[in-house]
Amino acid sequence: MNNYIVVQIVVPIVAAIFASTGFWQYMSDRKKKRSSETELLIGLAHDRIYDLCERYIERGYVTTPEYDNLMYLYRPYTKCGGNGTATKLVEAVDKLPMKEG
Repeated sequence: MNNYIVVQIVVPIVAAIFASTGFWQYMSDRKKKRSSETELLIGLAHDRIYDLCERYIERGYVTTPEYDNLMYLYRPYTKCGGNGTATKLVEAVDKLPMKEG
């Protein structure tokens, strides 16, 4: 009997929260903020990848630790939707001679 009363009170309250405009506005704002943060992270990763690749290409080789570090940035960058510019640069780095660091 006690559970029945709780269900009669809790279920309508939860339903009202989910149906309220304020709740959905909050969720929408939260999603937009996350999207902006993702875009910012992609931009920062792109800048760093671009800088590293240019340095290695200009030098003419890459060390194993440098390459590992580059891949540590590049893999999540592509999963987040990074563009093809970084991919072209990473492919150019892939063709460089590898030296032990």
